[in-house]
Amino acid sequence: MAISPFSAPGLLNSLRELADGVVASAEDRLELISVELQEEKFRLIRNFVWLGAALFIGVLALMFVSLAVVFCFQGGARLLALGAFAVVYTAAFVGIVLGARRHLAREPRPFAATLEEFGRDRECIRPES
Repeated sequence: MAISPFSAPGLLNSLRELADGVVASAEDRLELISVELQEEKFRLIRNFVWLGAALFIGVLALMFVSLAVVFCFQGGARLLALGAFAVVYTAAFVGIVLGARRHLAREPRPFAATLEEFGRDRECIRPES
């Protein structure tokens, strides 16, 4: 029984090409995950910087405007002005929290592109029904 010289190398080459394709696909997916992770990190840092700056400047502005308005009043009216500011600021805080929740709900899922690629890969691999 002689083994044909073309059958073994052909099968071995096919297996090598298959393994190479699997490794290349895994490498592409890992590369995509790393790029998305980097993007998510930069997005998170950028959001914290903007949020921190906005909060700092906003608190300073509210504090000084509130103090200026309260000092414009005299006697018992100052207490009423402070109470009005407290109500307005509390309502604004609730509105901002609700708006932030809506904003975060609309954000894309982290690693959405990677998950989409994995889904496409699975569709390609699955046998047709």
